[in-house]
Amino acid sequence: MSETTETTGAASAAPVYDIRAILNALPHRYPLLLVDRVKSLEIGERIHAVKAVTFNEQFFQGHFPGRPIMPGVLQIEALAQTAAILAIETLELAGSGKLVYFMSIDEAKFRAPVEPGVLLDLEVGFVQKRARVCKFWGKASIEGKVTCEVQFTAMVADPPSS
Repeated sequence: MSETTETTGAASAAPVYDIRAILNALPHRYPLLLVDRVKSLEIGERIHAVKAVTFNEQFFQGHFPGRPIMPGVLQIEALAQTAAILAIETLELAGSGKLVYFMSIDEAKFRAPVEPGVLLDLEVGFVQKRARVCKFWGKASIEGKVTCEVQFTAMVADPPSS
């Protein structure tokens, strides 16, 4: 299992990731790393992570001047990165170099804008899991108000050859 900083008191002693553990699990880096902390993780089931949305995000410079709103596709990307952590832990891929890639995005719905200064809750769970292809449901929200819902499929790919 990946390096962690805490464990939950839930039924399973699943890891809770801080930013260092997230950087070890995901290949993403600024400005495209969109997960700041994992609050809970039930291996094989679901994950709850957060993204601190700040005015300093690069996309706010142009989306939109005078009314900064986080693009919906980046909300979906944040959910996908959260799903990648769930898949890495569930499929025991930590340290393997394998990557988790989008295959499809289905039923995306955007319910409310995401503005700077909020904590975006990212909840993801498995719909179906196999060794190389997994289907997920995802929901982003702010203080319980849903901003985005989506289902998506991802594949586990071998690391790029050098």
